[in-house]
Amino acid sequence: MRARTKRDGPKAQGPPCALSADFTKEFTLTAETSVPIHRRPASLGQNAISRLELHPVSTFALDQIQAHLADTLVERFVDRHGDAWGVIKPTEIPQVARFLKDRLGFKLFISMDGVDRLHLPPEEQEPRFEVLYFLRNVERNELARLKVRVNEGDEVHSIRSVYQGANWGERFVWDFYGVPFKGHGDLRRMLTYEQFKGHALRKDYPLRGRQNLVPERPLKDIFRGPGTNGVAE
Repeated sequence: MRARTKRDGPKAQGPPCALSADFTKEFTLTAETSVPIHRRPASLGQNAISRLELHPVSTFALDQIQAHLADTLVERFVDRHGDAWGVIKPTEIPQVARFLKDRLGFKLFISMDGVDRLHLPPEEQEPRFEVLYFLRNVERNELARLKVRVNEGDEVHSIRSVYQGANWGERFVWDFYGVPFKGHGDLRRMLTYEQFKGHALRKDYPLRGRQNLVPERPLKDIFRGPGTNGVAE
């Protein structure tokens, strides 16, 4: 099979996913919208444009959210790499996730992450934390990027009931940034141990921070295969 080259042009996108009759008409943005939209920077480099052509970030998803769930959308913007983002209210992210999955075909949960904005310029430090969501529509070959913003102690509503893959994603964000998720049901640390003090990816976590030693926990059933009894000695 011949590898694609630059002469072949950008990879063609798949056919649009099937939508209900509610989505068959065109939706256009008007001056009456209250959601701010920041366009792609004019100085966007050629490398970034090529990356967008190969891995398109969905404005279709944001358009549909703005048309049908406008009350959930805080802001739309385009970052310095040319990627489109939608900022969602922390209490509304499960509704938006369900809408993208069931109605728009973004069925693949890619990942989650967190951002601590503590060391940004003062005007950008509030709210302090961001939680990022990456969802893909395989048929359209598009990636939806969403985020919510919360302050210390504020809860983000869990999307675990929508995407099972968010179980570990939310535990990771809780473990390393301390952002709690309401309705998760099993919000334990993901990579550090339960006695760990603090959250290691926060900007105020000490670079030379040390943790107290804890007793080694007995591990069972970690040896498998012929000649083992299934229990660690």
